[in-house]
Parts: sequence; structure tokens; C-alpha cells
Amino acid sequence: MAGRITALRRRGPGRVAIEVDGSPWRSVPDDVVVRCGLAAGVELERPLLRELRRELRRAEALANATRALSAQDLSRRRLAERLQARGATAAESEHAANALEAAGLVDDARLARTRAAALAERGWGDAAVSARLQAEGVASELVAAALAELPPEAERAVRLAAREPDPRRAWRLLARRGFSPESAEAAVGSLDEAARAELG
Repeated sequence: MAGRITALRRRGPGRVAIEVDGSPWRSVPDDVVVRCGLAAGVELERPLLRELRRELRRAEALANATRALSAQDLSRRRLAERLQARGATAAESEHAANALEAAGLVDDARLARTRAAALAERGWGDAAVSARLQAEGVASELVAAALAELPPEAERAVRLAAREPDPRRAWRLLARRGFSPESAEAAVGSLDEAARAELG
């Protein structure tokens, strides 16, 4: 399409309606107007249209990312996966993640600390917490740092085991919840070899 922008008009919060050759054309976000240098009198030649298309796709990826984060906190990797599932390219996903990280809306270290604390509070051991965070796309060094801030696993195992007076059932509970054998032993006491073999 070739043509000349004849007017830009406000069309609701954050959007601008573009008029080309005296006729309505399309509405775009404010920041796209600024980044592309759109103004009355500008010719919509092919290079500008390519740039406009690229900026509109970036704006769409950013809007999708913001909506996703309003529902729940996401790691950078998980956010990129969601955006690409919705049709964004890797570069568009990266651009959106960078912008939201700079704004403090994407923070993998904060996510790791918050999730780890919540899982530990609900009675999960370190192995289970680590597996959950890694499945959410959190880097291993951030997982390790989050685990280091939790109360010691053995203390948490004692609290959980106190709910179950039968030692064998307490062991099973702790094993299902991702507690290490050392933490289970600290909480329940040692079991004889036959009992350990039975618990598998």
C-alpha cells in the first residue's frame, strides 16, 4: 500500500487512529506511532510499512505478555513459550520479556523465592520444590538460591511428620513430598533395614 498520512486522531486510551489519503486506515498503539515516526504528511512507503508491521507484532507480543502476567507470575522462559505458542517469533518474545524485565514485572529470582516459600509452607521437601521450579523454567542457580533461603528441610520434615504417628506412614509421606532420606530420618528416627526395604 502507498499513500500519505493525512491525520492522526486519538482513539481511546493508548491508541491512535490513522487516516490515509483522507480515509480511515487503522488504529495503532501510541508507542508504535512514536517509534515509527508516524505523522500527518508522512508517505507510507514499503520500508516504513515493514517497520510498522514489525512494531505492531512487537506491541501485540507485549500486550499478550502483560495479560499473561496479570493472571499469574511467570518465569522468563515460560513467558516466552506462551508468546511463541500464540504466534510471536523468538525475537518478539525476547523483546517483550526484556521490556517487562526492565519494568520489574518479570523477575525469575523473585518468582523462585516466592514459589519456593509457598511450596515449603505447604509441606513439600527440597527435591519437590526444586523439580517444580525447574519445570517452571527457573534457572538452576536461582533454584539453589531460593532453596538456601528456606528453613532447613529437616525442620520442615519434623513438622510434617508430626501429623502422622505411625513411623512407616510418616516415612512414606515424607518420601512422597520430596524430602531426603536424611531429613526423614531426622524427623521419624531410623527404621530397620526390613522396614526400609518394604518402603522401597
